Amino acid sequence: MNNSLTPTPLQRRGAKISPFPHFLISPFSHFRTFALMENNDILRRLRFCFDYSDTRMMEIFASADMKVTRAEISDWLKKEEDPAFQQIHDVQLATFLNGIINLNRGKKDGPQMPVEERLNNNIIFRKLKIALAMKDEDIIEVLKLVDFKVGKPELSAFFRASNQPQYRVCKDQILRNFLHGLQVKYRGPKEEA
Repeated sequence: MNNSLTPTPLQRRGAKISPFPHFLISPFSHFRTFALMENNDILRRLRFCFDYSDTRMMEIFASADMKVTRAEISDWLKKEEDPAFQQIHDVQLATFLNGIINLNRGKKDGPQMPVEERLNNNIIFRKLKIALAMKDEDIIEVLKLVDFKVGKPELSAFFRASNQPQYRVCKDQILRNFLHGLQVKYRGPKEEA
């Protein structure tokens, strides 16, 4: 059990973590834990969706003023079971997303946009929306590609400032379905074996 004051990746993303073992928790308890998307999984999905090569990924990081090596990218893309697997941290993923924005929308003159030290699904979703120049209607259409329905008011609540009363936390299911929808849009549906 983690007794340190440093929040775990799950806690940083808004999951409620119980100090009790999972078998002592009612399935209806508000302490249920949620399996959240890991940064590495998001990076893997974006690479596949947009067919980024290692070189292109290095260019994306460089456009946001971060130099990474091919070996780092390779280790981030490995599965968790692989001994060479390395976790990509929030700052690195935020930089990558900023790099996609810079390459797709053009890099602004002057100081670059700040890189978040802590990411959550709302920030990731917002950065992808900006990078892909999508309107709410475009996102709804992408989600429809994977039979996931969401209304415009619900969707706009994910992009509001966290201190606004209409703000809603973007749950993992929304982000996962959005990334899957992007894959269907840009790469086509997965063929059944």
